[in-house]
Amino acid sequence: MEIIRLFDGAKTADPGQEQTAADGRKSGLFDRMKQAVSRTRESFSAKMGDLAALTRTVDEGALEDLESVLLTSDLGVPTTTAILNALRDRARHQAIAGGAELRALLKAQLQAILEAPQRPVPCPETPPKVTFLVGVNGTGKTTSSGKLAAWSRAQGRSVLLCAADTFRAAAIEQLEVWAARSGVEMIKTRPGGDPAAVLYDAISAAKARSIADLYVDTAGRLHTKTGLMDELDKMRRTAARLVPGAPHEVLLVMDATTGQNGLQQARLFTHSAGVTGILLTKLDGTAKGGIAVAIARELNLPVRFIGAGEQMSDLLEFSPEAFVDSLLG
Repeated sequence: MEIIRLFDGAKTADPGQEQTAADGRKSGLFDRMKQAVSRTRESFSAKMGDLAALTRTVDEGALEDLESVLLTSDLGVPTTTAILNALRDRARHQAIAGGAELRALLKAQLQAILEAPQRPVPCPETPPKVTFLVGVNGTGKTTSSGKLAAWSRAQGRSVLLCAADTFRAAAIEQLEVWAARSGVEMIKTRPGGDPAAVLYDAISAAKARSIADLYVDTAGRLHTKTGLMDELDKMRRTAARLVPGAPHEVLLVMDATTGQNGLQQARLFTHSAGVTGILLTKLDGTAKGGIAVAIARELNLPVRFIGAGEQMSDLLEFSPEAFVDSLLG
């Protein structure tokens, strides 16, 4: 086991400065979310604008046009069907006056779907809070681990990274770079080492130093890889033995650009890996941001974070309200 020391501790911030920073982050969330979903927004809002302008009375033809808009944004057939059925039911009981009302009803539907799986994030009585990042190779797990470390530090929390992807030597080196950028320590072992063993060392170190957040970068795996899934189970048992309730979060890192194909993979992975939430990467690179809605409804999992760029700060805590307003504001 090797400890990579890159930071000696955060200075205590002035409470007034912390509040100002918090207010600034909140006020800027909507603007940053709009940037994150800009490609989806351009496509989605333009089509919705045309529909709203042309629609005085919402009839079956208008709903069919809306269906096309939703499918193009990658909400998928089941989620699109559920939304349209709800709108048709509303139209049977009370006419939808026109495009503006249709937009408002759609916003309410989308926000309700996104909020349904949201739940409080477990916070252990005694630190650390242990978060596993899981998923297949290429989705951005290692990069997201580093960005999460920076996100926690921005909130004044102490952080430790654990390089538990020992099968890919480049993953350890990449995590070292992100640890340096985010100014946190990292614990690693040699390539090919036992991931559960390095996790044991990382949790022990985090407990000894009262570290608030421990982020664990795990090896890329498919749900069908029995050996690797068994290894993940071993890591879960190790974490639970050392910290009650750990891992407190298991974030499935999912590439938004893979759309419905990624959703099917995520559905299978969720059942086998104990996933508690989604970290959706590369959202800025696709016009199919509606996949976030499909995830919430079809997987019954909250989208916890979205990745919207390559910079350290390009990781946003997900807000259903901000997301929907960014699409249809």
